[in-house]
Amino acid sequence: MRRFLKLSIVAFLVFFSTVSFDSSQTSAATLPISQAIDRQNNSIQSVEGYIVGKPTSANTVITSNYPDDYSLALADSRTETNTANMLYVQIPSQFRTQFGLKSNPELLGEKITVTGNLTAYYSHPGLKNTAEMIKQSKEEEPEGPDEENNAPGSYYDSATGKTGEALKTALHNIIDDHTEISYSAVWEALKETDEDPNNTNNVILLYTGRSQSKSTNGGNPDQWNREHVWAKSHGDFGTSMGPGTDLHHLRPTDVSVNGARGNKDFDNGGSPQGEAPDTYTDNDSWEPRDEVKGDVARMIFYMDVRYEGDSGELDLEVNDRVSNGSAPYHGKRSTLIEWHNLDPVDDLERQRNDIIYHDYQHNRNPFIDHPEWVEEIWN
Repeated sequence: MRRFLKLSIVAFLVFFSTVSFDSSQTSAATLPISQAIDRQNNSIQSVEGYIVGKPTSANTVITSNYPDDYSLALADSRTETNTANMLYVQIPSQFRTQFGLKSNPELLGEKITVTGNLTAYYSHPGLKNTAEMIKQSKEEEPEGPDEENNAPGSYYDSATGKTGEALKTALHNIIDDHTEISYSAVWEALKETDEDPNNTNNVILLYTGRSQSKSTNGGNPDQWNREHVWAKSHGDFGTSMGPGTDLHHLRPTDVSVNGARGNKDFDNGGSPQGEAPDTYTDNDSWEPRDEVKGDVARMIFYMDVRYEGDSGELDLEVNDRVSNGSAPYHGKRSTLIEWHNLDPVDDLERQRNDIIYHDYQHNRNPFIDHPEWVEEIWN
């Protein structure tokens, strides 16, 4: 009997040592998004991340005006804007009414757990054949002060559901009293906010689109300087801390192109500007290249909402005219609304907004985060 048991144990051990268990197909551990992106092996996994938008292509994720409930983009940070750090999740029909962003736009910024196969979706790292989707409770999210939890998830809570002047007032109170920087500090800030993603030694110039060395800032021809998109003479605020140094409307531009723009209001028409041939100008207006028309509009709308005349500040207002001169007005509102709609928010604009929020002023441009609010306030 003892000999039989010994032989049986030996046989079992030999059998066990020759069995191969395929651990690539299932795992009980919940993965962060960064690991899920690296592990695209069709294994069944649970992943956890923040909803940061809806993918529409391999390189595009939208955060408003969702066309359907079929997909989500998840990231380890709710403020992530780089699609390379996102996992695209396919939403099957049984989960669309609960988790699709068209039906539930308020889910943007929420943390969820999803289970399915880690495999490409939209030719991008993804998760398909989704078997389970669970929204994380508030108690399970990190507690204590955490900048990432302040925007955009809860940052705009006091503006939710408002329209018109009530919305404008709520947004002003949210973005008011930002951390101000000096005009000399703007140089270094622009080297970060407007860095060329394809060449980290360069910045992208607003009106020409030219990539130029960060070290060539100054006041000489073909150098780049600090353009006040809301012309500083419109209210005569100069370069003093406040509107004069607000990064949300300051951009690097070619020195002579900046000079040609002067303090002109924005409108369509004119002749091509010599160094920026995709930019048009006449005696009283400036039309930037198509790629930044929306950027310009959203910067002007930000300035209108941020500076409302309280705390001794200027009351800046967008109006529907040009030739505003030194009055604290900027136009042309109807054209700016048109540009805002024609040139939607892109990843570079979102990234710029995040950098200003986290690293410098600690306030945001609400019309980058919620483009639909332009219509709610000015139409």
